[in-house]
Amino acid sequence: MKELKDYVRTIPNFPEEGIMFRDITTVMQDPDGLKLAIDTMQDLVKDLDFDVVVGAESRGFIFGTPIAYNLHKPFVLIRKKGKLPAETVSIDYDLEYGKATLEMHKDSIKPGQKVLIVDDLIATGGTTEAMIKLVESLGGEVAGVLVMMELAGLKGRQKIAGYRLDSAVVYEGK
Repeated sequence: MKELKDYVRTIPNFPEEGIMFRDITTVMQDPDGLKLAIDTMQDLVKDLDFDVVVGAESRGFIFGTPIAYNLHKPFVLIRKKGKLPAETVSIDYDLEYGKATLEMHKDSIKPGQKVLIVDDLIATGGTTEAMIKLVESLGGEVAGVLVMMELAGLKGRQKIAGYRLDSAVVYEGK
């Protein structure tokens, strides 16, 4: 039986020399790989008490929505600036080369709700930290963060120390 890592394609020297790019499109393109990813991630949080699943555009939607569906939980979107139609809260955060803004609807999280944040990847932790701050700005309590892949060498786990982080696959390098 294949492991989840077996479905991830590794592309050396992309986007630059010395980087081992971990491509998850091959996980999603294979029905067995996609099922294994969702099942593995969901199993990692089977002991976690949470009310709402939150996912960031766009790959957080891919992994978060089926988990929310399977567990009969609501799914809340975090999107890039200007994509949500109702009143929003936003946060600016730093990227490797510049800045970005994330938003979510102001009425999407109720104070005291326990939130599971789902994404495809944690690398440096900047996006994850911004999502945590957004949820908390609405009074939500982050019960945990769940990712399909963790690039441990980029130290994202340390950036969100104090929050539970579950990763289906961990790569030690960058």
